[in-house]
Amino acid sequence: MSGAAAQSQDKVLRIAVQKYGKLVLLKSKGSLDAKLKPLGYSVNWTEFPSGPPILEAINVGSIDFGNTGEAPPVFAQAAGAPIRYVAYEPPAPKGEAILVPKASALTKVAELKGKKVAFNRGSNVQYLVVKALEKAGLAYGDITPVFLAPADARAAFERGSVDAWAIWDPYQAAAEVALEARVLADGTGIVANTQFYLAAQKLLDTDPKVVDVVLDALREVDVWAQSDIHAVAEQLGPSVGLPVPVLELALKRQSYGIRPIDAATLAGQQQLADTFHKLGLIPKPINVSDIARKSGS
Repeated sequence: MSGAAAQSQDKVLRIAVQKYGKLVLLKSKGSLDAKLKPLGYSVNWTEFPSGPPILEAINVGSIDFGNTGEAPPVFAQAAGAPIRYVAYEPPAPKGEAILVPKASALTKVAELKGKKVAFNRGSNVQYLVVKALEKAGLAYGDITPVFLAPADARAAFERGSVDAWAIWDPYQAAAEVALEARVLADGTGIVANTQFYLAAQKLLDTDPKVVDVVLDALREVDVWAQSDIHAVAEQLGPSVGLPVPVLELALKRQSYGIRPIDAATLAGQQQLADTFHKLGLIPKPINVSDIARKSGS
C-alpha cells in the first residue's frame, strides 16, 4: 500500500450519539462507512448520556460531530468551544416534559414553588423549566434545581427524593409507560425543543465535504424513519434497551426533516442565550450566529 493510500485509511470521523435520535438510527443502519469511504474516512461511534458532555468532547478535540438540544450549544459557546451549528430538526415540543409521580398531588407548574425539580444541568430541559416557571408566574429561584443525569434523575424520581423531573424522550416515554408518570407540562406553547447537529470547527476547516455526506445520510434515515415508525422502533429496541411501545411513543412525538441552519432558528437560540445570561446561567452575552456554519465551509 502506498503512503498516500495508507494515510487515507487513517482518517476517522468521530461521531457522538445519544441513546435515541437520528444518529443512532444512522449507526444501526451501518451505511455511513460506505458513503465516507471515497473520502478516505471510517467512522467511530461513541455514546454519551446527554448533550453537554458531547460538546465538551468536541471542545477537547475527541469528537468531531454530534447532536444536542437547544441549551448545550449556548453553554458551550459561552465557554469558548470551537463548535458550529450545521443543521437542525424542526421543533418537537411534546418530546420533553416536566413529569410528576402518578400519586403526586401536584397538578400545575405553579405548584412547583419550593419543590425539588431534577434535570440535567445545561440541557434543553433546563430551558423548559425556566420558561414553564415564567409562564406560571414563578421565577427560576422559586424551585430547588437538582442537577442529575437521566439515569440518576429517574432513580431519584422513583424513590421520591425529588418532586418533579424535567426530561426528554425516550426517557420521558419510558417513565410514562413504566412508572405511569404524569405530564405536568410539555414544551407545547412554551419552548420549541429543537435538535441541532453540530460539528467541530476543525472538521469544517479541513474536510467540510465530510459534514455534507453525514447530513445527506441523516436525511435518508429521516425519510425512512418517518415512513415506518414501528419498523424503526423494532430496529432501535435492542440497541437502546427499551421496549418497542416506548420507542413508538417517543418516535411519534419526534420531528422529521433535517434542515440547514436559518435566521429564524438562530433567533430562537439567541432568545435562549439572552434568557440564560439574564439569569446568570452563562457568564457573558453571546451572539449565536457567530457559530453558525458559514456559506462555503
